[in-house]
This record gives sequence, structure tokens and C-alpha cells, in this order.
Amino acid sequence: MIIIKLKQLPLSLKGRLAGGDPMRFLLAMLLGLAVLGVTAQPGGAGGPVTAPDFIGGGPWFNTSGKALTVSGLRGKVVAVEMWTGGCINCINTLPYVKQWDARYRAKGLVIIGVHTPEFEQEHSQQFVQQAIAREGIKYPVVMDNDYKIWDAYHNIYWPALYLIDKKGYIRYMHIGEGDYDVTDRTIAQLLSE
Repeated sequence: MIIIKLKQLPLSLKGRLAGGDPMRFLLAMLLGLAVLGVTAQPGGAGGPVTAPDFIGGGPWFNTSGKALTVSGLRGKVVAVEMWTGGCINCINTLPYVKQWDARYRAKGLVIIGVHTPEFEQEHSQQFVQQAIAREGIKYPVVMDNDYKIWDAYHNIYWPALYLIDKKGYIRYMHIGEGDYDVTDRTIAQLLSE
């Protein structure tokens, strides 16, 4: 099952995507969701949606510089957190993401933070390193300055969370803040499969 939650979407992205035109923004959002295949159910008529890899990103932090891959994480549940260090909505989600890391890492959850910059100063490796240190992030983070990973996931919002099952399929997506209990239950369910 794929679950999509749309809550408290950052407004700053509207201008980037659609030149501030609400109709173009809505169409871009719908197109992004359609391309992702949100109607596809694993085992259903649309078939499962394979998670894209982390190609085009780098450098990596909290991995001793080693790049991670979706195929290398098969057998694990992977949470892909699209964020940026200057986004208050992203910062507000981090305590929950860090709790999931602490609670479920030993049970097979791997969280990957994909830092995709919204503003010019966020392109700096020093900025990302400082954000990781300031927020106490211990899970792997990859810089995505050229939006390669962001685009591969057809993502259009900060923050966004994708849960990938042990076979490499996207099973859950949440946009924005909130519904942390639903996300927690989904992580636990995926780990038990």
C-alpha cells in the first residue's frame, strides 16, 4: 500500500516551480504525483514503484565518505528524508526522524537525509556540515545540489519522506510536517514484513 499525506506544504517552492501561478503549481504537483505512480499498489494493476537510486548526489556525510545505494540497502527498510538546513518545516521534522533512527536502526531501518538546497547559501558543503552538527544528525546525509536525487523521486516539496520496503519499493510518502504516529506505525509495519 502507498500512503500519501499532504500537510503544511512550504509556500516558497511555489515560485520556483510555477512562477507563482497557482494553476501551474497545481498541475506540476499533480504531474509529479502521477509520475511517481502514487496510484500503483505493490502487487496491484499498476505494479510496485521501484525506488530510484541516489545517483548524482555527493558528498556523503556520516558514512565515512562512502556512497550508499538502494540496491546495497536491500533487506533494510529505508527512509529517504528530503530536507534542507534552512527550511523551518524541515527542522521541525528532525526530532521525529532522529527518534526513528534511534528506535529502529538496530531493527533494520536506514535513514538517508537528502539535502537539496532551496537557497544559494545552502549549496555549501560547510553549510550542510554545520546543519548536521547543529541538529545532531547521526544518520547518512547526501548533498543533492543539482537536484538529481530530488528529480529522480519526482519530489517537489521540503520536507518529504519516502519509505522504501526491504525489496526496494516505495510504500509510503509523506509531505510536510505531522502524522508522525502514522509514519511510525508504517515504519514498524514495514520492518515486520
